[in-house]
Amino acid sequence: MSRVFIKTYGCQMNERDSEAVACKLLEYGHEITDEEEKADVILLNTCSVREKAEQKAIGKASRLLNRSSTKKKPVVGVIGCMAQNRGMTLLDELPGLGLVVGTQKFHRVPELLERKSSSGPVVELGEEIGSQNEIKHHLHKGDSPTAFVSIMQGCNMNCSFCIVPKTRGIERYRSISEILQEIEELTLVGVKEVTLLGQIVNAYGRGQFERVDGKSPFVQLLEKIHELPKIHRIRFTSPHPIAFGNDLIDAFGRLPKLGQHAHLPMQSGSNRILESMNRPYKIEKFLHIVESLREKVPGMRLSTDVIVGFPGETLEDFELTKKAFVQAGFEMGFIFKYSDRSGTPSVEMDGKVEVDELERRNHELLDLLEKQSLSSNRRMLEQAVEVLVEGEARKGGGQLMGRTRCFRKVNFEGDPSMIGEIRMIEVTRATPYSLFGTLTN
Repeated sequence: MSRVFIKTYGCQMNERDSEAVACKLLEYGHEITDEEEKADVILLNTCSVREKAEQKAIGKASRLLNRSSTKKKPVVGVIGCMAQNRGMTLLDELPGLGLVVGTQKFHRVPELLERKSSSGPVVELGEEIGSQNEIKHHLHKGDSPTAFVSIMQGCNMNCSFCIVPKTRGIERYRSISEILQEIEELTLVGVKEVTLLGQIVNAYGRGQFERVDGKSPFVQLLEKIHELPKIHRIRFTSPHPIAFGNDLIDAFGRLPKLGQHAHLPMQSGSNRILESMNRPYKIEKFLHIVESLREKVPGMRLSTDVIVGFPGETLEDFELTKKAFVQAGFEMGFIFKYSDRSGTPSVEMDGKVEVDELERRNHELLDLLEKQSLSSNRRMLEQAVEVLVEGEARKGGGQLMGRTRCFRKVNFEGDPSMIGEIRMIEVTRATPYSLFGTLTN
């Protein structure tokens, strides 16, 4: 059997997919290695939503396929969204590539590797009924109190800038019972917090599962998870404003395990640009959701996604985005410079923003985010906050890292035996990105 190295680029969903692939490979007797140089097979799982992730993966694959070595070269494969998007053209772009596996075939990777051993390149990109039910296996061995749980695949929205409907297909949902079973199994190895994943996660079950007592299938799922005694926190990403109904807003007020954080992708503060993006809401409706969440949960912390420099975005449109950004009071965010993605309608749109101006707007919004984030974090000074200890801090030095109920990162000195526990930390220092504090218990 082979030693396999998996390199993941992009979002949490890609990380979750890679973990599921690793579990399948282990099931078939393969070994997962962290040492790339010793691998017989190297799999690159990357996102197509942002150009940077694709270019990194292409560059990495090219170096692997062209490196000079006296040793036998590993089988190199590209899996996931980029494989789905580029398909057979990858074989021309990357001569020697062994595997091209799409988003509905992750669970087939072990058997495709066997086929590769006796033939040329293997390409599998087709749809597969029930593929959403295969992303359920975890590598957890009690080493982390948090876990990602995929509850659906695909997207039906067709935003003009987004490649996801092409790479992930139409929305397909797992059953509530299977999701609950997966989460209950995770609690047996110490998981206390789950993050539900889906391309439009809060649209879970629409058109397939019934509303009950005015509650969407997603809110019904949240309620069922909330009943699990060993789960202390529930998060979800990435939602869409159109599925942020009153039932979900109310859920934040009556389900304490949802905490005090919500992610709301705004994308733009200009109604004209939102329409061009094919985002079916107006900024006034979006800001009403923001206001409702803050009214429902005191101390609610909000994060967002914004694309700057979308085709046709004028200075006036950008100023509207800044105005909405301030009005919403976003304390965390992902700011992206627009880039063309092949196969999306926005590629053909006129009014592309010049690179220098794109950079200027990007930095201006990032500076605004940093200012708002620092101001928000400073309000936490001298407060005692409840922190779920996730692990050792990235920079080490005897520091541990955990997160608050509002998803702020907190660093503090503590013993590794505390990992997985919920501790009270008094905040002593704040930066735009993290809090620092000391144990109070």
